[in-house]
Amino acid sequence: MNDMKFFTGRAHPELAKSVCAYLGLPLGTLIMGNFPDGEISCKIDEDVRGRDVFIMQPTCPPVNDTLMELLILIDSFKRASAERITAVMPYFGYARQDRKDEGRVPITAKLAANIITRAGADRVLAMDLHAAQIQGFFDIPVDHLYASPVIDEHFMGLDLCGDKIVVVSPDEGSIKRALRHMNRLGGELAIIDKRRSSASKTHQANIIGAPVSGKVALVFDDLISTASSICGAAAVMHAGGASQVYLAATHGVLCDQAVQRLQQAPIDGVFITDTVPLAEGKEVPKIEVLSIAPLLGEAIKRIHRNESVSRLFV
Repeated sequence: MNDMKFFTGRAHPELAKSVCAYLGLPLGTLIMGNFPDGEISCKIDEDVRGRDVFIMQPTCPPVNDTLMELLILIDSFKRASAERITAVMPYFGYARQDRKDEGRVPITAKLAANIITRAGADRVLAMDLHAAQIQGFFDIPVDHLYASPVIDEHFMGLDLCGDKIVVVSPDEGSIKRALRHMNRLGGELAIIDKRRSSASKTHQANIIGAPVSGKVALVFDDLISTASSICGAAAVMHAGGASQVYLAATHGVLCDQAVQRLQQAPIDGVFITDTVPLAEGKEVPKIEVLSIAPLLGEAIKRIHRNESVSRLFV
């Protein structure tokens, strides 16, 4: 892989170092900074002409800064004559508004896809997009990975599988995700009937599907942001008689009062992956972080070698 180069922005350097360790490659050198007015400055500190370049940058909070930094990095490598530029985005921000569900609203997922493509990216590697159809918003190839194998392997290591569990979808939109987990872990499927009253307020009304009394409830979602929805789902499971409740999500954004809500919720543990950095002060006993670096590293290796990555999609 001598013609491959791997770089990272400032959003999540720890994950980038773990991926490089898996690949056996040194992390590319960049000079990143800010001008006095806050504008981002960038200089590539090594030759990349004709190279296959991978840029790691989850567009996590502060989303505007991390997204703009990614665009500047892509433009820098394009002007430095890189042969191919792959934007490695473990977390894709601005994904919530993926359709016009009411009048006079934007489709920010499409807008973000357009500007990343227009900046000069030739390919995108993403993980657990908020909606699978976002892949189609890009006019370049997108490799969409799922963190479910990493999360499921961890649950199996804890012997949380088989008839003792019920796999829970926190809303109707996450049923396919829950079914993927159920195919590996076994158990039955339960769905929470969630009603949204605003962007930040939801109400969990009923349990649909399998009974939860006496079972270990495993609640899966793609994202924990304010944690109000997933904690509401946990409360419904607890009230329904579940013996234990565990939460799992790919992206632990954990903004607003998320950590406090998780601490106070009737749950036995929370498992997230390291697609976004866990900020200082959010490292609490209930939250355990699982690494997706080997999964990302294997996908990057296969993309570079023009090999199939389809087996990593499940």
